[in-house]
Amino acid sequence: MSIENVRSYFKEKGIENKIQEFDISSATVELAAKALNTDECRIAKSMSFKIDDNAIIIVTAGDVKIDNAKYKSFFHTKAKMLTFEEVEEMIGHRVGGVCPFAVNDGVKIYLDESLKRFETVFPACGSSNSAIELTIKELEEYSNYSEWVDVCKFMI
Repeated sequence: MSIENVRSYFKEKGIENKIQEFDISSATVELAAKALNTDECRIAKSMSFKIDDNAIIIVTAGDVKIDNAKYKSFFHTKAKMLTFEEVEEMIGHRVGGVCPFAVNDGVKIYLDESLKRFETVFPACGSSNSAIELTIKELEEYSNYSEWVDVCKFMI
């Protein structure tokens, strides 16, 4: 169970008690914002893509979407999201609980600039009813991110 993997990962860091679990789903930005009683923009959504045969995660603010031109300019390929079936196999978390923690080996994590507007954000913790509040510095530390990217645009 991937929330247990995240819990173990955070236990090593001494922050497993910061994980919040809900009686309701937090599988989408809208649902997570309701469960946390916060604005949708502060939900750190983890989006899974495939580049060649490798999986990557881009963590973005909840109020943005991938800008295909920016993505292609940075990654030198067209944005191709993982299929529902590929997500758990390649990332290590199911759709609705994808997060940048305790992922499979070889998965690169990128943080989008859209997150830098906030003091804290709420990424999932490996299940469709969990989250954790982290500062941007903590998100950098615990996600083992590769680099910051600017590949999003605001939704209209």
